[in-house]
Amino acid sequence: MTVTINANALEVFVADIFASAGCSKEEGERIGRYLVSANLSGHDSHGVVRVPRYAANKKNGIVLADVTVDVVIDTPVIAVVDGKYGFGQTVTPQAVRIGIDKCKANGLSAVTLRNAGHIGRVGDWAEMAAAAGLVSIHFVNASGSVLVAPHGGVQRRFSTAPYCIGVPRPGQDPLVLDFATSIVAEGKVLVASQGGKKLPDGALIGPDGKPGSDPHTLYGDYVPAGPRDYSKGTGAIRAFGEHKGSGLAFMCELLGGSLSGNGATDPKRGRFANGMLSFYVDPNVVDPAGFFPADVARYVDFVKSSAPAASGGEVLVPGEPEVRMRAERLANGVPLPDATWAAIVETARSVGLDERRIQHATM
Repeated sequence: MTVTINANALEVFVADIFASAGCSKEEGERIGRYLVSANLSGHDSHGVVRVPRYAANKKNGIVLADVTVDVVIDTPVIAVVDGKYGFGQTVTPQAVRIGIDKCKANGLSAVTLRNAGHIGRVGDWAEMAAAAGLVSIHFVNASGSVLVAPHGGVQRRFSTAPYCIGVPRPGQDPLVLDFATSIVAEGKVLVASQGGKKLPDGALIGPDGKPGSDPHTLYGDYVPAGPRDYSKGTGAIRAFGEHKGSGLAFMCELLGGSLSGNGATDPKRGRFANGMLSFYVDPNVVDPAGFFPADVARYVDFVKSSAPAASGGEVLVPGEPEVRMRAERLANGVPLPDATWAAIVETARSVGLDERRIQHATM
């Protein structure tokens, strides 16, 4: 069963929860906006299902409110940014803005971010750069979050290690490729465990080497509206694409983790943190003649003109499913599994949000 919530109302409700949890009004609004944006894009794994976990991390001091980043190294084209364990929705846009400004000044920039709280849907940051007219590439890791088995193994060695590329298109939505290097993000296991979309067959692997799709493999025992603790499970998520996906995950750990100073993921690190290495390129500097946007448009049309493999099917380009889902959910609301909504409501109560405000959230 699901409950459907108007996107604007959901965003405001989430903002109120984090304001009650001790964040500033502005930070609460920012967290609400980015989490709901993930749901609108169809990436429920990075949406409001994260509210209970974010609130628990704030309460336990794992993530801190209203942090201003430190720029540890600052050159004309390079910055090393320390997020100081602030909410990802607060510290990541600061780091991305630094990268955008440097790129606009010099045509190219590279920025690392370390010690960030969960940065959410990485596509948001590619979209932020694309809105400024920039191409961007992002390698991400999550130190302290060991979830994924490498190709040929059964024990956890990687985080879900996302990878993302954004390409701007003048007057059109950007092309955004954004994926975890695991078959599914951990958040998708979380959604499935709460009665949402089921996992693909073989997304998980048990200690016996047998693939499966039962969330208990990752979380162990749990109750419907209770917390999920992936340290309790005996299995792992599988890397996508056999050796190719496993190799890309490995490199995301080294570039997003080791090179950023966040550290490649380590079970001995008790405090979760995202790390990210981002490159920004200004097409106007690389291509003053304007070949790039015209050729992107030509190639998009060429790819989409392919005859579909299935009758009635369609070839889509990166970012297109998200644009369509956003339009649909803005019009019809955001569907949430009952267990997800119950956990959000319980979180609202736990941070002291007025009961009348909670009851008003579904009206």
